[in-house]
Amino acid sequence: MSVSAGPAGTIDRLYVLDAGLAVAPDRSVYTPGQWEGEQVTLSCNAYLIRRGGAWIMWDTGIEDTIAEEAGGRIIAHGIRGVVARPIVSQLADIGLVPEDVATVILSHAHFDHVGNARLFAHATWHIQRDEHRAMFGPDYRQHGYVPLLYECLRQAKVELMDGDHDMFGDGSIRVIATSGHTPGHSSLLVRLANTGPILLSGDVAHDRYNMEHRCVPTMNADAEQSQRSMARVDAVVRAEGAQLWINHDIVQNATIAHAPFYFD
Repeated sequence: MSVSAGPAGTIDRLYVLDAGLAVAPDRSVYTPGQWEGEQVTLSCNAYLIRRGGAWIMWDTGIEDTIAEEAGGRIIAHGIRGVVARPIVSQLADIGLVPEDVATVILSHAHFDHVGNARLFAHATWHIQRDEHRAMFGPDYRQHGYVPLLYECLRQAKVELMDGDHDMFGDGSIRVIATSGHTPGHSSLLVRLANTGPILLSGDVAHDRYNMEHRCVPTMNADAEQSQRSMARVDAVVRAEGAQLWINHDIVQNATIAHAPFYFD
């Protein structure tokens, strides 16, 4: 399964930013029936994209201010967020400040993806309509959202998406609708001239084992849709010849160079 697009363009650079760690007390939340009661640590990333002189973020990571708290903070569902290096510091290493980022594309609104929304309140945000509705709806708790982190988006410029979206009409950055984990979860396919295509899967699955075995977390909006989204990601990766980067897979994450290194 491919994703319809126009001519295949490319982005200039992709930086992987360390967006902290999420420490969950029970791994079986992500693998129901297995590893019950075992603590698990998940890597968290945000991604900085340069395209044609413009700077774009895919997700914003865990809130920078948690770096000031030794041992981090329990944020939602017993999960502790830990930040070693704030996103602001990593942008500074590249010679940027948050105000240089003009566009943010959001995979979904969990705390480890939308935590630094305030740093980018000036930017134009691209969010799936179903996700936006759930973020600001009355049932936000059942999806694990923390609205305090993204209240600033009520005043921000937000472009709502309905399904797949080719950001620039050239295939360089393509949003792929992969709902299930949350009502409007998305993944992102980016193309680089030398590295080739990379699919940033967001939280379609939390590690490679979960992807291969189609494990659906107990905290999930739609289990059947999650499995369809995992199958779709697999199909897109095959059709596009793309690398698959699983955001929370701490083993894979250790093999991927982080900023200030970049992929081109």
